[in-house]
Amino acid sequence: MTAPAKSAKKLKVATASLAGCFGCHMSLLDIDERLFDLLELVELDRSPLTDLKHCGPCDLGLLEGGLCNAENVHVLREFRRQCKTLVAVGACAITGGLPAQRNSLDVRECLQTVYLTGPSTTHARIPNDPELPLPLDRVHPLHDVVRIDYFLPGCPPSADAFWELITALIAGRTPALGHDRLRYD
Repeated sequence: MTAPAKSAKKLKVATASLAGCFGCHMSLLDIDERLFDLLELVELDRSPLTDLKHCGPCDLGLLEGGLCNAENVHVLREFRRQCKTLVAVGACAITGGLPAQRNSLDVRECLQTVYLTGPSTTHARIPNDPELPLPLDRVHPLHDVVRIDYFLPGCPPSADAFWELITALIAGRTPALGHDRLRYD
């Protein structure tokens, strides 16, 4: 697969990982040598690769992970405000994924077990520091809170799926991923 022709203006891209395992970002890095081609076409804004903490105005936002706490919701809303196109990346962003397995549990009971009555309890109090984001009662997919423009399924999506999505958007095409591009490891 070749990269689209270089345009005069680079596409500004932001990425973030919410409630998930960071596997989608690792898969994005798996595009290997194509990263050099990609960096000719895009400028990275907020991303673990740039260590920027806030999303500025961007053409494209790629978000992996579901929503398990107030900080995740804040970051998602910031991305929606700042990004012209927003992509939910991976099973956690699209369905809640593995983090959503806690949805059948009561969060208060979990915290009490872990911090008050569990076998490894040493501090006997539930942390209540303003630096800690408040947990949500349930883990939510991104589209429960904001409008999502595209969904990139997979756990994680393959490097080729990332490449196809990003290069299609750069070229002004609607991404079309065949089943051969989808994977669930």
